[in-house]
Amino acid sequence: MQVVIDISEFSYLPAQAEVLGVPLPRVERLSLELPDGRTLSALRFGTESPQVTLLHGAGLNAHTWDTTALALQRPLLAIDLAGHGDSSWRGDAEYTARPLAADVALALDAWTTHPQVVVGQSLGGLTAAALAASRPDLVSEIIVVDITPGIDVTAGPAALRAFYEGPTDFATREELVDKAISLGFGGTRPETERGVFLNTRVRPDGRIEWKHHFAHLAAQALAAHDAGSAAAPSVLHETGWADLAEVSAPITLVRATGGFVSEADADEFLRRVPAARAITVNATHNVQETAPAELAALVSAVL
Repeated sequence: MQVVIDISEFSYLPAQAEVLGVPLPRVERLSLELPDGRTLSALRFGTESPQVTLLHGAGLNAHTWDTTALALQRPLLAIDLAGHGDSSWRGDAEYTARPLAADVALALDAWTTHPQVVVGQSLGGLTAAALAASRPDLVSEIIVVDITPGIDVTAGPAALRAFYEGPTDFATREELVDKAISLGFGGTRPETERGVFLNTRVRPDGRIEWKHHFAHLAAQALAAHDAGSAAAPSVLHETGWADLAEVSAPITLVRATGGFVSEADADEFLRRVPAARAITVNATHNVQETAPAELAALVSAVL
């Protein structure tokens, strides 16, 4: 199905840079053809070889990092994970960490020249762990933002399920903005409007639909966060802890006070990954949108 493509994806950046009081770097969209014919897309900030790679959460895209990237003022990549943004949807609808990490590894082989500080939020955090475990040569450090394997789905992820339940197309973007705000997603209304604009597209019939495949698979994807039983742990629970155990690079967990990771979740993370450190920030689950300066400062300190 053909859709109307919005060509003004960078139109918000000058105003965001002005508010932050920082210069606007060069930003361009990259595209990589994968061996199976799919395309992986990303944003590159700056003209030098990237130092940082940013991986978004389920249902988001690379633009969720715009304010953090501007605040950081470092050359970096913000990647659209498979099935999100301008990257191809997967025919098998397999959007768990390890398949996503395999794509990211190919992108880093193509677009970077040295190991990256990989910052992953939510599903992107689990993907960062899978990447660091499978390709340690590509990763110097990982920052896992507001996610742990087997997170309690009765809390934050239930809100995600509520956000994506129901229709997948809408009359106006305002409907989606109102819904996002009512469920506690996004920051101010202008920020939420920007996020919705950059994560949706207009169909030929004039209806608005999400760009990402996740909207059509929300219940299935979120169920994978459930820990399951001891005899039959869920996919993300089992592989997530296994991946973290294999990571040799330094690990930081960022817990948002208004996010998905509880204090108990963070304690379990540190028990299972004793070499890691944990930092708490005053933010919602999408820390990169509601506390971008704090997150950028953390990444700068790591660099």
